[in-house]
Amino acid sequence: MPVKLLFIGDVIGKPGREALSRELHRIVDRHMVDLVIANGENAAGGFGLTEETALDLFKCGVQMITSGNHIWDKKDALEYIKREDRIVRPANYPEGTPGKGTTIVKTPGGIKIGILNLEGRVFMNNLDCPFRCADREIAKLKEETPIVFVDFHAEATSEKVSLGWYLDGRVAAVIGTHTHVQTADERILTGGTAYMTDAGMTGSFDSVIGVKKEEAIQKFVTQRPSKFEVAKKDIRINAVAIEVDEKTGLALNIERINIACG
Repeated sequence: MPVKLLFIGDVIGKPGREALSRELHRIVDRHMVDLVIANGENAAGGFGLTEETALDLFKCGVQMITSGNHIWDKKDALEYIKREDRIVRPANYPEGTPGKGTTIVKTPGGIKIGILNLEGRVFMNNLDCPFRCADREIAKLKEETPIVFVDFHAEATSEKVSLGWYLDGRVAAVIGTHTHVQTADERILTGGTAYMTDAGMTGSFDSVIGVKKEEAIQKFVTQRPSKFEVAKKDIRINAVAIEVDEKTGLALNIERINIACG
């Protein structure tokens, strides 16, 4: 039997968490999922993560939380991620950054899954090279397991596609996050790596990437700072389900998921 992974796109605030609370168990049952991973960097009020919101996600059935540039938005996250093994931040932040960029987690069946979180540099922070960081970290993870999942939190589609091809045949999956817009390019690359430019978001689609549309429009029209609030209507879960060969660590199937939750 293949190992089945479910990766949930950026969870946006309370509406996103509540949607997972209602629907995640059904998705897990339908797809016979062995491990649930979610990007949780926007789970606390749309920006950042707190211990309370992380525990909400774990209670829903999420087993691992990945993140990105917004992981630092809430102060208490800096201490929490030091002691919570179920959260990773991008591995290509400088040495001494709180938390860790990789981990290995076991499925209920005892299969080890390596998790690697990376952040892009195009239109984002001037971090260490995600490509060279991936080389180092994947080599370490593969000493323990052939199965490695990569969340690449990046803005530019070209950078995401490039990393997908760069890691093709070396990891089970490279799935993008950050833009909050689900792409329709899910596929298995020629070397056996599942790829998708962006998993999308879990939150309000009556919005501008999760926040109240009026506030986002005002900022574009006026070019003045605007306080963003999480939108609450037309909630959907964006995710991707991936089947992986336990022995080779390569993908057998990838399926895009978009579920309306009210």
